[in-house]
Amino acid sequence: MAQLAVTRLPGLSQIELALITADFPTGPLPPDVMHAVIAEPAYWAFCWGSGLALARYLLQHPHTVQGKHVVDLGCGSGIAAIAAAVAGAANVLACDTDADARSAAHVNAKINGIDIAISDSLPQQCDIVLLADVLYDRQNLPLLNLVQSCAAEVLVADSRITQLPDPSYAQIAVIEALTYPNLGEFDEFSSAHLFHWQRQAR
Repeated sequence: MAQLAVTRLPGLSQIELALITADFPTGPLPPDVMHAVIAEPAYWAFCWGSGLALARYLLQHPHTVQGKHVVDLGCGSGIAAIAAAVAGAANVLACDTDADARSAAHVNAKINGIDIAISDSLPQQCDIVLLADVLYDRQNLPLLNLVQSCAAEVLVADSRITQLPDPSYAQIAVIEALTYPNLGEFDEFSSAHLFHWQRQAR
């Protein structure tokens, strides 16, 4: 069975994560293992390219989250939540419906000496919601509207969607980043597109 190892991320020296090792088996799996993986995929054991790109952006543009109440929705490994805390957020909530992902985010925060809150649901109000690599399933697109009900700002990073259906989201950056450990991703998924939404003053 593949093991997790504390790993320093490429191009992001400030953060380490406990991730699946690069030598994990990629060949055909026994049927029972394959069914277990499909039933409970360990998304949290990788640092997905969009999350890595968003983390880099936050550390290069700390004013994006400094002093703010931040929510990382679909946190996975917790990379974006941790980066927000390092960048100076007032407080950070890592949110995921997967209990294993919540545990991974908690462990990874401790590895980095970071204190973040963990939840399986959105708060009623926050300053900014981070969405990294959660739109791989088009059924998740309604999240773009859902988070606007509780946040003043939303920052989306995704390598599989180059244009959002809601025109109120403006593209602000394109950042090169691959999932780590590398999954042999196609070149078309090597760039994460970042989109920003902000509630208009009334």
